[in-house]
Amino acid sequence: MAAGAHIIDGKAFAAGLRVRIAEAVPAFRAATGRAPGLAVVLVGDDPASAVYVGSKGKATVAAGMESFEHRLPADATQEEVEALLASLNADDAVDGILLQLPLPGHLDEQRAVATIDPDKDVDGLTPVSAGRLALGIAGMVPCTPYGCLLLLQDRLGDLSGKDAVVVGRSILVGKPMAALLLGANCTVTVAHSRTKDLPALVRRADIVVAAVGRPEMVRGDWIKPGAVVIDVGINRLPPADGAAKGRLVGDVAYAEAAAVADAITPVPGGVGPMTIACLLRNTLVAAHRRAGLADPEGF
Repeated sequence: MAAGAHIIDGKAFAAGLRVRIAEAVPAFRAATGRAPGLAVVLVGDDPASAVYVGSKGKATVAAGMESFEHRLPADATQEEVEALLASLNADDAVDGILLQLPLPGHLDEQRAVATIDPDKDVDGLTPVSAGRLALGIAGMVPCTPYGCLLLLQDRLGDLSGKDAVVVGRSILVGKPMAALLLGANCTVTVAHSRTKDLPALVRRADIVVAAVGRPEMVRGDWIKPGAVVIDVGINRLPPADGAAKGRLVGDVAYAEAAAVADAITPVPGGVGPMTIACLLRNTLVAAHRRAGLADPEGF
């Protein structure tokens, strides 16, 4: 790797953010007589989802918040899922609700997500949250894109006037990422599978956010010298050389891109740790807003 590429340490940034969140919780408790509360709903027994839910619960408790975990069987009906979410909407001890996705195939994810009170939607996935983000109205912002924005601002400061390309148009990352960058006064292009001459488009960008779900798709010669690259992808390659499992890679060919970029996130250790930290941040902010308090400073 050529000299000059700064490795953006998302793990360290997220750890610092989680410390600051924990430090802000006692003031909220003093003002309201309770801690912020996060409820996570898991439907079924998907092993990866169970790990994610467990890690979220531990992080919530470590930040001094209340963690409420609800599990429903894999054969739960749409009505049962929505009834649980409605009960959490009405629970004053709950400031944030996260429905762990994906849901079992017989359930309608969009309908279930839309059941969540937008003011408790700490995943930022309800139609109301998406609309607020698009209109620039204060609301809950999806955790992963917001984490990417924090890393970019930490590295670059003011993003005004930067040319940004987002590769990927998912509702989880691509679309909200574009909205956040627009809100930060970037000039934003959203690229996707039907974009013509994608390498040339990416090559002009000061900021590249790759969230397309294809291992090492973005090559080093796509990157403008001095650009900042945020790699949201996490893909496991097939095992090689007798290894038990393949190595993890992002959507960017890391070594190639690092040779020309000003800064780049690694995989793992880049964007991933920011997601849970921003979930805690959203819960803290939601709690303040629900209590009629000003947003906590610095978040």
